[in-house]
Amino acid sequence: MEIDKIPQWILTLEQEDATFLKNFALKSGSLKEIANLYEVSYPTVRLRLDKLIQKIEMSDQQEEEPFQTFIKGLAVDSRIDLETAKIIIEKYKKDKEK
Repeated sequence: MEIDKIPQWILTLEQEDATFLKNFALKSGSLKEIANLYEVSYPTVRLRLDKLIQKIEMSDQQEEEPFQTFIKGLAVDSRIDLETAKIIIEKYKKDKEK
């Protein structure tokens, strides 16, 4: 695959996320096997996968609203809480309408 044809969401992944996806594919998507591989519980793996899905979805949306995607990314990474993210995004939308 040519470098310019690699989807943007793949390029935004951190190494740890890319490794998780590789292991997920190699284990045929079995969350139970991934939990055994990482020596964590099934719910922990499910949460990790859900966060990764959110990151990919946000990456796809980034071209539309980079600032909002950035704030959502901070919330997904638990760097800010969800309520704070919502407040910032609402303020941004209101200011943008003016």
